[in-house]
Amino acid sequence: MIASIHGEVLSAGAGWAVIGVGGIGLRVEIPSGRVAQACTGETLFLHTWLVVREDALTLFGFSTEDELTVFGHLIAVSGVGPRSALGVLSSLTPAEIVRAVANEDAKPFQKVSGIGPKTAKLLTVSLAGKLRELSLADSTIDVSATSDPESVAAEAVRDGLVGLGWGESEAWQAVQDARAAGASVESAALLRAALALLQNARPSGRSSR
Repeated sequence: MIASIHGEVLSAGAGWAVIGVGGIGLRVEIPSGRVAQACTGETLFLHTWLVVREDALTLFGFSTEDELTVFGHLIAVSGVGPRSALGVLSSLTPAEIVRAVANEDAKPFQKVSGIGPKTAKLLTVSLAGKLRELSLADSTIDVSATSDPESVAAEAVRDGLVGLGWGESEAWQAVQDARAAGASVESAALLRAALALLQNARPSGRSSR
């Protein structure tokens, strides 16, 4: 795992930079407009994430640890790949992402190219409760303020299922059934369990909403 990279910018463009390290030029994919000093001749330090695929090794770089942390959570969401995650971080700061998730507001994600309404709603549900470790300067965002985390997670999953096209009552019943069956109260796990129940019970029974 390449954790960071520090060197001279040999060349750069929209969303990428080639950084010289030990006589080797490494291409790093970066959030468009988010990385400072991505100009030829400048020295740049980036926190990095190496994505390994059968046909490619792609290095993604970020100015802050918060961006790197958010990137890791984004690519863990079903259907969100590294390019989509980079697109989110090109359009939204970590603070804006935390605020959207805390407010269960999918609209900011929908403004990102390639992110549709269903994926945007899935992001708000899947990221709920996962961004508490961020060292954000914006102290007005309280990502841990809740008197009943389990109820908040259950409601978020219900809303996510409704956003995916299920009726509110059947979505809520699936969430309750999943919890009763022992599903984790962590949002992503609860969402998967509730979805499985809905799909098994009514494979073609999605709401027409």
